[in-house]
Amino acid sequence: MAFLSSINVVGSGLTAQQLRLDIVAENVTNAQTTRTENGGAYRRKLVVFEAAAGKDSFRQAMANAEQGMISNRKGGSTGGVRVTQILDDPTPLKKIFDPSHPDADQDGYVEMPNVDMVKEMTDAMAAAQAYSANVTALNTLKGVIAKGLEIGR
Repeated sequence: MAFLSSINVVGSGLTAQQLRLDIVAENVTNAQTTRTENGGAYRRKLVVFEAAAGKDSFRQAMANAEQGMISNRKGGSTGGVRVTQILDDPTPLKKIFDPSHPDADQDGYVEMPNVDMVKEMTDAMAAAQAYSANVTALNTLKGVIAKGLEIGR
């Protein structure tokens, strides 16, 4: 039943990358938002991933494989990735001079979000590529499972 834990690992990657794409979409949507519920301009959001450790670390699994031992995963988590937090980007907000803007300060400057479209498009492309890699891994795993079932006929 190791293939089920493999499906869980791939599924965790798909879920994490989907959330990353959702956060990129939120950042792009709010690239011009100068007033939020918390006050001030919108701050770019960042997604933090963490490896969800299985029962054995990668180093331990490789050492076991080298010695010909098979890891027993019963009772342990399957590993994968998880989102640990969504942070506000600490980079400073941009200031532009626009005295006619309703959110301008007494000097005529408006704080604009710290969203950089180049960074957002780069993040979106990286997340889409990672998502695609997970889909490929899932399709490969399905093919392996199907071939394994054919052997049993």
